[in-house]
Amino acid sequence: MTFRKTLMLSGLMLAGALSLPGATLAKAAPAAPAAPTVAVAQGTLVGAVEGTVASFKGIPYAAPPVGDLRWRAPQPAAAWSAPRDATHYGHDCAQAPFPPDAAPIRTQPAEDCLYLNVWKPAGAAANARLPVMVWVHGGGFVNGGTSPAVYSGAAFARDGVVLVSVNYRLGRFGFFAHPALKDEGLGGNFGFLDQIAALKWVQANVAAFGGDPANVTVFGESAGGMSMHMLLQSPLARGLFARAIIESGGGRDGTLPMPTMARAAKIGADFAPGLDAAALRALPEEKVTGNLSMMTMAQTGYSGPMVDGQTIVGASNDAAAAGIDAPVPVMIGANSADGFPMTTDKAAIFATYGADADKARALYDPQGTATGLVVGTMTSADRMFIEPARTIARTLAPRQPVYLYRFAYAHPEPLEKMGGAPHASELPYVFDSLAGRTTPKAIAAEQPVADLTHKMWVAFAKTGRPDGLPGLAPWPKVTPTDTTVHLITAAGATQVEDPYRARIDFVEQRIKP
Repeated sequence: MTFRKTLMLSGLMLAGALSLPGATLAKAAPAAPAAPTVAVAQGTLVGAVEGTVASFKGIPYAAPPVGDLRWRAPQPAAAWSAPRDATHYGHDCAQAPFPPDAAPIRTQPAEDCLYLNVWKPAGAAANARLPVMVWVHGGGFVNGGTSPAVYSGAAFARDGVVLVSVNYRLGRFGFFAHPALKDEGLGGNFGFLDQIAALKWVQANVAAFGGDPANVTVFGESAGGMSMHMLLQSPLARGLFARAIIESGGGRDGTLPMPTMARAAKIGADFAPGLDAAALRALPEEKVTGNLSMMTMAQTGYSGPMVDGQTIVGASNDAAAAGIDAPVPVMIGANSADGFPMTTDKAAIFATYGADADKARALYDPQGTATGLVVGTMTSADRMFIEPARTIARTLAPRQPVYLYRFAYAHPEPLEKMGGAPHASELPYVFDSLAGRTTPKAIAAEQPVADLTHKMWVAFAKTGRPDGLPGLAPWPKVTPTDTTVHLITAAGATQVEDPYRARIDFVEQRIKP
């Protein structure tokens, strides 16, 4: 008997059973939810539903920056006619592996990578006008992507936010100048141009997902936090967002020294001497990627972001002092052990303070019992992230609402080793995605911290205040002389006199001329 006949016979037997007196059937399984569809400017997207959240992944917001489009400003994405599957992440951007990464990417990285992802409440209508948050990942501008499990936007969508996460070009693909490219107009900071192009795509399309293009909060951590400083100061980004959250984004002149375009072009020429524009664009992808990662980025032939006058006008603290930054509400802060120790030799660390060595020792190791790792972490954290956050907050305070935080909850493992919350450790709490973290293993005590931290980020997106929802402690705006901070700990979040004040004052005094 053929399969088709068997299938037909089975159908007839089932139909007969339905007509027999007293016949019963097993309860049918509930139908799977229909795949959600959204029409954007380029065509129709078909996403997926899980619980109360709909997601759309791998959406091209610009044309693939390959071939003749390598090292050019992002171009519009091509339209498609048939409905496009949007259930898988697109490629994260080309990069060398970074094995210690606590948020590992889950795609095969490639030069063709200008994709974004959207999570929304499954039942949200197109006219819902929900708040929108746009996430820009970190990774030192050489690593990272949108595919890590901890960056899932599901919890934000569950709580009434449309969450968008964005890939942008990294390494030499994203930040590259060369004498052969100098006459081609906008260039150098291609990764920043990608972020701006993504925000323009959001403005044009997010309403189709139920989002409000007039209520967009941009947020990012580390390199993503530095990108927030760029978006605040860049005239190309003006009007594309209503609020910004800067997580461990530095901001002082020396945090991420940026070359001029001329200096960056010399660095590019060291990488590819004597090549014209066509030959540069013909270089194999793996040659351009090289071995650049968070572990190897300090090398010749790579400039990183540069002062181009259009995305980066100058150092973040200078831009804030000059009144260049967009006058929008800002939330800014860092983690309690946010640093990157260059050495764990305490004597060598304190020697770098010269005549102030004894003052530094009294502040960072008063009992002489701290480990070199803790001292190296704390000194670099204050210099790179914690003091700059306070300075930027105080500088912006006369012109716009600013809220300063310190994330000070640490899992017992890093707490014992580093003395506090390490760099990037706040992210699974912000995204309420502890299950997606690879290490350390989650413990029950963490979830209340995630519930609270996530709620504050959601409140800022919804109301413009991180204390704007019921159950959140009052969080005052920063003043130009503020010495307090909103401290997030296992006990909750509250405004306190900054426990690091003496250390931060010491760092600030040494920086000032």
